[in-house]
Parts: sequence; structure tokens; C-alpha cells
Amino acid sequence: MVNLFKRLRKLQTMLQTKIGTGAAVFPNLSSASKEFPAVTRLHLTYARKIDQGHGGARHFWRNCLPRLKYHNPGVPMTVAQTSNQQGPAALTIYFAERVGSAATALANEKKVTDELAPAPDANEQSAVLDIKNRTYQQIWDRVQAMTGAKVVPATPEDIALSQKLAEIKKRSGPDRQRVAAIRQAKKDQERMLAEARGQVDKQV
Repeated sequence: MVNLFKRLRKLQTMLQTKIGTGAAVFPNLSSASKEFPAVTRLHLTYARKIDQGHGGARHFWRNCLPRLKYHNPGVPMTVAQTSNQQGPAALTIYFAERVGSAATALANEKKVTDELAPAPDANEQSAVLDIKNRTYQQIWDRVQAMTGAKVVPATPEDIALSQKLAEIKKRSGPDRQRVAAIRQAKKDQERMLAEARGQVDKQV
């Protein structure tokens, strides 16, 4: 039963990485356009704690970035977590050769400097997005608007697997309780035996 739960968790993790917010493909050198140049890499900087406006950035790192990496394995993605809650929460997007007008406009809404982001290479230009005090969905909406990333829809197989896992999880609730009850009963029995042995030892 324990192995079954482990397999289910592994399947659930794999599925969550594949589908959902952030499951999208960036333009590459062959699919790039004038408005949406190829995305060459990403860098995210935020503070470890969620207060002072860093919660959305943290959720973006946890929820969206793994999906982006799954669907864009050739795009390097780096993260800097700081202890400076007053510091910036920023996402730097690097483009091949130039930055499109949409990315420029969104980056200029509120300019922010990220000293921890690597400098662009000679053949790159970057746009820095201020993501402080934004939800991870708002962050993703801006990333998609800046990059022209194409959402990868869930396949019928993915949807079917998600539904199946949800059903199994629902049914496995009582099984978990039963396994936990058996373990607890075994621990209680061992404790009672240990106490009984201790009492016998004292009497002898």
C-alpha cells in the first residue's frame, strides 16, 4: 500500500509539471518573429519569505518555472533567493538580438534593477519585469504577453490520467486511515508489552 501511494505521488508530480499555468513553449530561433524574438534564458530573483510582496514570485518559482523548463529544456533558467525582503522581486527575460515592443512596454510599466541577474551576452538583450506584489497568475500573464509563448494544452490522455488519479486519491483516503490505524495499534501493543515487561522486571 505504501508503494502504491509513492507511485501515485510520483505520477501526480509528473502530471503537475507537464500541465497547468506555465505549460508553454517559448519562441526559438526557427519560430521567432519580429514582435517575439527567441527567448534565450530566464533569471528570477526574489526573497525567501513571502511577505513584502514576494509571495507571487515564490509561487511562480514553485508552480510555473518547472513547467516552463519541462516544455523548454534548452532554455537555461536560473534563480536567486535572497534574504532581503525589501529588495526586488524581478524576472529577467533574455532575447536573441533584440526585445520586442510588447516586452519593452511591459518592462517599462515600472522599471526595476536586478543586480543579481547575469548581464546579457553580446548577442542578447534583456527585459526586466517587476513582479513584486503580483500573483503568480499575473506574472505568467505578463510573461506570456512579453514572449509570445504558446500554451501547450493538456492532451486527452493527460486529462484522463488526472481524473483517474483524483478518483484513486479519493478512494485511497479510507485505505490510508486503515493503514494508519493498524500501525498505531501495533505501536500501542508494543508499548503495552514493554510496560508489562518493565513491571515484571520490577517485581522479580
